[in-house]
Amino acid sequence: MSIEEEYSDVLQNLEQAIIGYYNQNPTLIDSEVETAISWLIKVYSAEVQGKTSTYPKPKGISLEVADSVKEMCEWRLGREKLKVEDELGQITEVAAEELELQKLEPSEIVACLRKIQSSVKFWTKQHGRQGYLKFVGKFL
Repeated sequence: MSIEEEYSDVLQNLEQAIIGYYNQNPTLIDSEVETAISWLIKVYSAEVQGKTSTYPKPKGISLEVADSVKEMCEWRLGREKLKVEDELGQITEVAAEELELQKLEPSEIVACLRKIQSSVKFWTKQHGRQGYLKFVGKFL
C-alpha cells in the first residue's frame, strides 16, 4: 500500500495546515514550505533515532509554516489537542482520540512529511514558485 493510500487522512491534515497558512498569507512560496518541511523531517527523524534535534529552526515565514505543520503533527502523534473554531467562533480543543484517529509514530510522520516534500519539489518544478501551493489548494 502506498503512502498516499495508507495515510491519506494524515497527508490531508498536514497539507491543510500548509494551505491554511497560504490562504492567510498569499505571498508564501513553495521554497518556504520546502524549508519548513525539511526542518520537520530532521526534527522527527532525530526523534526516531532516539536523539534530540540540534538543527537550527528555520527563520521568518518558513518558521511560521513549520510551526503550523508541527502543531498538526503533534496532534496526529496524540501529544497535543487541536484548537478548532466552530461556526459561532467558539474555540474548542479536540484530541485525535476523540475523533477515533489512530495515534501515529514519529516514523510515520516522517514518511508523510517526505511525501509532501517530494510533492513540493515536483509541483514547483512543473509550475513555478507557487506550483505546489496552487495545485494542492485546489483540493483543500
